[in-house]
Amino acid sequence: MNLEKENIPPPPPPRKTGRKQKLLFGGIAALVVLIAVIIYYLIFIAPYESTDDAFIDGYATLVSSRVPGQVAQLMVTDNQEGKAGDVLVEIDPRDYAASLALAQADLAAARSQSDQARAQISVSEAKVVQAQAAVTAAEAEYQRASDDLKRYQAVESKAVSQSAIDQARAEARTAAANLDAAVSQTKAAGADVTLSDAVAEAAAAAVQQAQAKLQQAELNVSYTKIVASRDGRITARTVELGDYVQPGQALFTLVPRDVWVVANFKETQLTYMRPGQPVQLRVDAYPNRTFKGKVDSLQAGTGARFSLLPPENAVGNYVKVVQRVPVKITFDGPLPDGVDIALGMSVVPEVKVK
Repeated sequence: MNLEKENIPPPPPPRKTGRKQKLLFGGIAALVVLIAVIIYYLIFIAPYESTDDAFIDGYATLVSSRVPGQVAQLMVTDNQEGKAGDVLVEIDPRDYAASLALAQADLAAARSQSDQARAQISVSEAKVVQAQAAVTAAEAEYQRASDDLKRYQAVESKAVSQSAIDQARAEARTAAANLDAAVSQTKAAGADVTLSDAVAEAAAAAVQQAQAKLQQAELNVSYTKIVASRDGRITARTVELGDYVQPGQALFTLVPRDVWVVANFKETQLTYMRPGQPVQLRVDAYPNRTFKGKVDSLQAGTGARFSLLPPENAVGNYVKVVQRVPVKITFDGPLPDGVDIALGMSVVPEVKVK
């Protein structure tokens, strides 16, 4: 029995074909996965640049009063939509209405004084004409008296008495004195015209000053009604009915619906980024929605360069830090109804740069 067992040949070694096939299939699968990863990277990752350092931004207009006063009417509430031209707040206008009435009265008085000054110019000019006529008459009288005196002096003394000559001489002197007086009155009348012109100019300046005060009073009355400069939502309201406000005091902020995204990309992500490239936007407040946009512009400077305290790199302990550059991204078209995107919300943009 033992001899028979010893004569039985040993069994053949197990085949290695199955192991090789498994290794081959595993290598092929790994290669396929690698190729799929590469294709996925080239199609869905490499052409895009993304950042989570992005936020909703927009214009926020601080609404303030231009005149002091007590709030008489408050037509807005928190987060209310407003239209351009709507009256939002009205300040008590009674003091300014009284100032307006006083300015109107001052303007009327100034115009009346200006009219009187212009009329005085006409009177002064008439006096000049009258004085000039008196000079002409005095000249004629002086010429007649001088001629009579010359005639009396030319004849023989026996023909004319001494008393007649003395009388002619006195009349000539009187005529000369009257002529001098007429000339002096003419000069005085001319000076009166100059004075009247100056008074009229001062009155005209007073009219212009009164008109300016009236315009300012009208503006102050109009400033008592604070109106919306654009469409938007009332935000951060700090004014209440009955408050006394000062010029420049912020009452609330008017935020329009025209918003955009400011994304702070690393400087190494901007190599191929250009205005007009399409962007996919995901807002954290709406995780199940994707918005379309495009690159509007790149800021001409990093965020650190325009910060309140820019970094001073000219020091011995300088450490290089990758800078971030704000990129403005706009939405394609208006936002859908029912989507309320507020300033400061977080956004994740994906820019297709290739």
